[in-house]
Amino acid sequence: MLSEWTGVLLFLIGGLLVGGGGLATSFLIHPRRALGAKYEPYECGVDTIGPTWVQFKTSYFLYALLFVIFDVETIYLYPWAVKFQSLGLFAFIEMIIFIFILVVGLWYAWKEGALEWK
Repeated sequence: MLSEWTGVLLFLIGGLLVGGGGLATSFLIHPRRALGAKYEPYECGVDTIGPTWVQFKTSYFLYALLFVIFDVETIYLYPWAVKFQSLGLFAFIEMIIFIFILVVGLWYAWKEGALEWK
């Protein structure tokens, strides 16, 4: 008799076989020698002159991450607002807690200076 975890084990084995099969197939059919065109710029103009590694300020990435975080969390407000009348007091309290967590995150980012453009 099969236990409850047999399906999980079979799914895990299947996933490993598919992943391993993809890696093995890639290893078997990949080109063995590198062509000169491999090291040329791809659709980006002329060859670069001088060092091409430029260090970007992390503040750009912090702004982007904060925007994505608050934007995605705001998406959760729309379904709640549509069904607000039928959800009741419990859902209202849950949303207040959710908004409180958002405000605490914004306050922390502001306090740490992540919102200052330097």
